[in-house]
Amino acid sequence: MVQLGRWAVMNVTGRRCIYLGMLLAVTVPMIWRISFKEHPTPMVRDIFATIEKLPKNARVLFVCDFDPASAAETRPMEDAFARHLCLRGVGLYCLTLWPTGPIEIDRTIRDVIALEFPSYRYGQNFVNLGYMSGNEAVVAVALTNFKKAFSTDVHNISTHDASRLPMMVPIEDLASFDLIVDVSAGYPGLNEWIPYGAIPAGVPIVGGSVAVGSPEIFPYIPEQCGGILVGVKGAAEYEQLLLEQYPQLDRPECRIALERMGPQTVAHLMIIGLILLGNGIHLWRRHKEAAA
Repeated sequence: MVQLGRWAVMNVTGRRCIYLGMLLAVTVPMIWRISFKEHPTPMVRDIFATIEKLPKNARVLFVCDFDPASAAETRPMEDAFARHLCLRGVGLYCLTLWPTGPIEIDRTIRDVIALEFPSYRYGQNFVNLGYMSGNEAVVAVALTNFKKAFSTDVHNISTHDASRLPMMVPIEDLASFDLIVDVSAGYPGLNEWIPYGAIPAGVPIVGGSVAVGSPEIFPYIPEQCGGILVGVKGAAEYEQLLLEQYPQLDRPECRIALERMGPQTVAHLMIIGLILLGNGIHLWRRHKEAAA
């Protein structure tokens, strides 16, 4: 009984130490904003190169198919894409097929486009077409008649009004765009824009997805889809490329995903260390028992 009691005390104490260590591994990097340099994968580099090659004034359909519930993973992607696209000087056509998507579009326009790129003018350099219900049916209509699918913007301005929305003049269908960028968290999202829009229109498409939804997109890569950012890790890799290419972006608001990867990296290293420690103790005990 005495030995059993000692074992129970040591077991409980050991678990508490592990929980405390994990708590510190997560909170300390968050408090001190510790981050590590990422090494982008070839797919993330391909996405970056695709946008980097866009000529000035290229037309990009910027789709925000997620909600605040998934923003921890998708919001850093959206902001990174928005910064990169604005740095390239392209025209942004923002829209969403999610009823909660307009909240995220408005935030990106307010906190990234309008704040960091004051030269961007509404109707000339970017437009907010808002939300349209219908899922893949909307994509199918936009494929042949974009202005039928999105007849007005969020301010109820007609997309046929050339005086107030001059950037809408050359848009006839999806083929009028040079690239589609979709950040999605489920249905509808990339899995609808690729087969119903990008493929039949012959328009290249890239994007980002929550980690759990990424396996559904992988079969389209690289032929039908140029690549996707997978979760916070993909967003952090993209931010790393942006910082290397554009050093002026080395600001806290441009390192959100990198900072979120800090606690994950430290926690994962701790878990690996505990696994190695546990196996080492087990092998030492076996060796000691064999020697006895």
